[in-house]
Amino acid sequence: MSALDAILKALLPVTRVIDAINTWIGKRVAWLLLLAVLVSAVNATVRKVFDTSSNSWLELQWVLFSAVFLLCSPWTLLANEHIRIDIVNNLLPKRARNMIDVVGHAVFLLPLTVVMLITGIPFFLKSYEINEQSWNSGGLPQWPAKSLIMIGFGLLLIQCISELVKRIAVMRGLIADPHEGQKSSLEVEAQEMIEAMDKKN
Repeated sequence: MSALDAILKALLPVTRVIDAINTWIGKRVAWLLLLAVLVSAVNATVRKVFDTSSNSWLELQWVLFSAVFLLCSPWTLLANEHIRIDIVNNLLPKRARNMIDVVGHAVFLLPLTVVMLITGIPFFLKSYEINEQSWNSGGLPQWPAKSLIMIGFGLLLIQCISELVKRIAVMRGLIADPHEGQKSSLEVEAQEMIEAMDKKN
C-alpha cells in the first residue's frame, strides 16, 4: 500500500464525520425556506390589506433565504447536486468525470472557500464590533447575516476537502463510488414528467 493510500484511508473516517455534520445541518436549515415563504406571504398580505409594512420583516426573509443558500450548499455538494453541465458530463468516461471533479474542487472551489473565509471573518468581526445596524429604518442588525458568510464557507471548505479525499479514494479503488448510477434531480424530474405524459396518452 502506498503512502498516499495510507493517508486516504486515515482520512476517510474524518470525511464520514464531515458528511454527517453537513447532512444534519442541511436537513434542518432547509426548513427555513418554508419560514421565509411564510414571512414573505404574511408581509405582502399585511402590506396590501392594511397598507403598512416593516423593514425588519422584509430583511428577515432575505436573511432566511441567505441562511438556506449558504448553510445548505455543503449538503448540496455532498449530495452531488451542485451545478454542472449534465448533458456533457454524462457523455464523458468515468475517469474523465472523476478528474474534472478533482480539478474543479482543488483548483476552483477550494481556493474560493479559503479566500471567502479570509475576507469573510474580518468582514463579520468588524460588523459585530460596531454592532452594525441596517441602513433601513426599523431594519435588523447586520452582523448576524454577515456571520452566515463565514459559517457557510467554513462548512463548504471542509466539505470540499471531504469530497476531494473521497474522489481520489474512488479513483485509487479504495472505496466504491458513492454516486455510482445516481441520476441528477433534473433527470429524475424529466423522467417523471415523461411517465406522467405517457399515462395521460
